[in-house]
Order: sequence, then C-alpha cells, then structure tokens
Amino acid sequence: METNGVPLTPEQARAALADTERVRASATALTATPWPTWFFVTLTLYVAVLPIVLGGVMTDGDWLLPRPAWMATLLTITALYAALLSVATKAWRDRTGVALRLDVLPKRATLPLMIGLPLLLVGGPYAFGATGRPAWLIATSLLGAAVSVGFHLTFVRLHRRTA
Repeated sequence: METNGVPLTPEQARAALADTERVRASATALTATPWPTWFFVTLTLYVAVLPIVLGGVMTDGDWLLPRPAWMATLLTITALYAALLSVATKAWRDRTGVALRLDVLPKRATLPLMIGLPLLLVGGPYAFGATGRPAWLIATSLLGAAVSVGFHLTFVRLHRRTA
C-alpha cells in the first residue's frame, strides 16, 4: 500500500485496514438499525389484523361481513401497509443515507421469521375455514403480533450490540 507515492510501513497498513473494518462494521450497524417506532406499530397492527381479514375472505359464506367487504378490507390494508413501508424506507434513507436492510442480520433470526410468519398468518385462517372456530383467528392474530414485537426487540438488541 502507498500513501502519496510513499510506501506504508506494516504498522500503518494494519492501522488502515483496521480503520476500514471499523467503517464497514459501522455502516453495517447503521443499515441494520430498527424500523422507526411508528412503522413498527404499523407492522404489528397489520400482522395482527391480517389473519382475521384472511379468515373473512376464505370462509365459504359471509362471516361478520360480506366477502366483498373482506376483500376490499384486505386490499386496502395491504395497499396502506405498502405505502407506509415506502414512506418509512424513504425517510430512513433520507435521514441516514443508507437503506434499511434485513440481510445484515443473522440468518438464525431472519430465516425462521420469513418462513414461519407467513405459515402462521395463513395457517390460522385455513384452520378457521376448516373448523369454523374464530379462536384460530384470534390465536393467530395474537401470536403474530407477539412475533412482530419479539422480532423488533431482537432487532433492537442486535443493533445495540453492533453499534
């Protein structure tokens, strides 16, 4: 390595590499920072409401509301969630200069969530459709919200440890 045409000593080269690693670790920690609190609440509410709405969409007959009303609700909350996700992502990028990323988190934390949460959110409505018991929807809703809160707290803890 050279600085202004002058070769670096081994100590200077090691110091430069250590600085590079420190900057890389800092950038990784910054991109893994938790979602803004308002978006975490939005996400948790979406996860809690989704099984109930899916249960209404998937029933054979009308349950509490006509099926078209459930479908309109599903489309509305999904569009609202997508819009708020876009706002949260843009606000974070504008504030920090980096995008929020899940790929910097340990796979042991994200992989179970990315596989298990969709199965949970769809499994409850299927069980409701098969049994007609709304308890499946309530249980799935509460469990989904608990998973969302747990993942957020894990996310915060991982960030604090790397920051």
